[in-house]
Amino acid sequence: MGIKISSLGVGIALALAATGVYAKALSAADYAKAENFLSYKTKPLVDHDVRKVNWFNDHEFWYVDTSHDVDQYLKMDAKTGKSAPLFDQQKLAAALNALAKSEGKKDHKALTAAKLKISDIALPKDGHIQLTAAGMTVSCDYPGLDKCVKGELSALLAGNHKKADISELKGVVSPNGKEVAFIRDWNLWVRNIASGKERQLTKDGIKNFGYATDNAGWLHSNQAVLEWSPDSKKIATFKQDQRQVADMATVGAEIGNPKIEVWKYPMAGDKHVFMIHRVVIDVAKAKVVALKMKADFHRSTLCDDISCSHHGIWDDVKWAPDSKTLAFVSTSRGHHHEWFRIANPNTGVVRTVFSESVPTYYESGIEGVSWRYLPESHQAIWYSERSDWGNLYLYDLKTGKALHPITSGQGPVSDVKYLNRQSRTVWFTAVGREKGVNPYYRQLFKTSLDGTKATLLTPEKADHTISMSKDGSYFVDSYSTPTTPPVTVLRAASDGHVIATVAKADISRLKANGWVAPEQITVTGRDGKTTLYGLMFKPTNFDPNKKYPIIDYVYPGPQTGSVRGRSFLASRADHQALAELGFIVVAIDGMGTPWRSKSFHDTWYGDMGDNTLPDQVKAVKELGKRYPWIDMSRIGIWGHSGGGNTTADAMFRYPDFFKVGWAESGNHDNRIYEADWGEKYQGLVKNNKDGTSNYDNQSNPLLVKNLKGKLMLTYGNVDDNVPPQNTQVVIEELIKANKPFDMIAIPNARHAYGYATPYITKRRWDYFVKYLQGATPADYQLKAWPWY
Repeated sequence: MGIKISSLGVGIALALAATGVYAKALSAADYAKAENFLSYKTKPLVDHDVRKVNWFNDHEFWYVDTSHDVDQYLKMDAKTGKSAPLFDQQKLAAALNALAKSEGKKDHKALTAAKLKISDIALPKDGHIQLTAAGMTVSCDYPGLDKCVKGELSALLAGNHKKADISELKGVVSPNGKEVAFIRDWNLWVRNIASGKERQLTKDGIKNFGYATDNAGWLHSNQAVLEWSPDSKKIATFKQDQRQVADMATVGAEIGNPKIEVWKYPMAGDKHVFMIHRVVIDVAKAKVVALKMKADFHRSTLCDDISCSHHGIWDDVKWAPDSKTLAFVSTSRGHHHEWFRIANPNTGVVRTVFSESVPTYYESGIEGVSWRYLPESHQAIWYSERSDWGNLYLYDLKTGKALHPITSGQGPVSDVKYLNRQSRTVWFTAVGREKGVNPYYRQLFKTSLDGTKATLLTPEKADHTISMSKDGSYFVDSYSTPTTPPVTVLRAASDGHVIATVAKADISRLKANGWVAPEQITVTGRDGKTTLYGLMFKPTNFDPNKKYPIIDYVYPGPQTGSVRGRSFLASRADHQALAELGFIVVAIDGMGTPWRSKSFHDTWYGDMGDNTLPDQVKAVKELGKRYPWIDMSRIGIWGHSGGGNTTADAMFRYPDFFKVGWAESGNHDNRIYEADWGEKYQGLVKNNKDGTSNYDNQSNPLLVKNLKGKLMLTYGNVDDNVPPQNTQVVIEELIKANKPFDMIAIPNARHAYGYATPYITKRRWDYFVKYLQGATPADYQLKAWPWY
């Protein structure tokens, strides 16, 4: 076919001619080949990929081993290292189908023994097993599976199973498994799981000033957020005051009156933000004890919600093992100051034990809140980056003084996995501590609280995903790299020796389907000395004698980076699929992203418009010099959310470098994004007398006059994370500046595009094919959702 040049103009045509690369029309077969590298095509071709295990107790766990589309449910006894079928899958499928039919589930699709689609299983006991499947919580006699009934196991044993389905409550179950606490009409209630009887614990909750509410602005649900005491007698929670917080609204698209969703959503600089009044509730007496302190900001030591782990876990609140005291950490609005406090749950008396202040922002870990409460020895484990590296410190709770470091040296602790209070030993994951190992690969260590040298328990040079047994005696370790598939083993927590191999992933079918691993690359950061790490994706029919446009996939941080983990994945987003269409695709973690030193992470604190772009530009230039097959006249960039912000920013700040950008759902000005995130990484808003502010340096609408290349802006019109106005303010300024651009507003789509994902993905491919490659896209349709 003849050459077809897009409306980008003669410049692209001349550039193509100069490099000897001529535009063409891509075929449906080209797109089908690209689709072959999407997750829903590749993941089923990986056999025995066991990443996650689920511990029943101290020595037993269950897991799913998939091979050739057959899911095997197995259990392993850590004491023996032996595995066995968990149940008769054929029999269970028949029982679940019969139950769904008896419950009148019209939308139920018959389960097969090969695909039971079970999401959770509780420990078999008293001759019964409890599991979640087919949208139901189900209890069955075990191991016979002759009868399955809908409901919680404890209710089944009490003969009240029809009253016991608690999944709709979005509550938190007590440690003894007898009650679930949940929200109703802004108040906290409990339901007895066995009897189904409900009791109201609080009565003064009112609209927008209610108990245990899960509203962080960007995330809002009916999930209760609270911490039960270990003896199941008390609940630590809060009464969240959002009465004066401004409303956010989205409007759906449908025939007739649209659905309007309104909720409280504070923005950076707002006078009124979420405040929480801490309380402890005596469950038996339904008595509320208010902690004797001023209201706290709705803040966490780690994330931009108070439930970082979600599912109702309040990460910064920890009960003493004997339930007699309660420790928690308060965080200032801008995350500069932390206060470690202990409360008497009976009187509400609060004592501030110690504090830490930082000039930028404090974080208590990377993957999880890493401080721990040790009341039995009047001590606490505290996470701090005071040495420029995230380490653990032991504090005296009587004096509030730091006793000594528990861990030291370079390489941050990423998460505390287990604490043995009797032996005073802590198991933790960390990165960058071993020479010759990629600084992003997680490894497990153990050390004594006295600060002796840590012992490495996972020596393989790979990224390790760890799951500890409930008593800390064993752990399951799944280790892999971006280029090597996972090996999952059971190890002893004492010294890390391998007890048994759980599974070894087999990618022979994946390779036979044409899969190739990404290339791990390093480049030098903006400072000319810091090594940056990333991944490169090339077409499987790569020809070093050709010239290829390059596309930079970007996420700027600060809470994660562009690569997003170093474990093996058969598909990383659509990077390889996009490469198949004739591109080089790269993802590089720039300075300002986590997993490195504090100073590395703080690189662009207070200047979010930086967006790691100095590193991205320098990296692409370095790669262009290193590899002659990269066409430096054709550079594209794309990203979603923070990456959408970065993409538009790149097109405005580096208009002669980036030629084509695809920006999805970007928070283009953080003055109109949720307060917690922007105020943490950009600082509190400071308005100047001349109308400028310290937030001007991150505002994309102020930069639109610089646009030269092709820019696509997309967003969901009911996005409740990054609301549509974040993109609309850019669109307005582009119109005022008389700048040509493209946009897609997706009806009834939220931050993730749901039903529209295949369409938007195909349109993104087309955009780069047309405007960066100078070719004609094929008429092709990707598979319907779900597929990532």
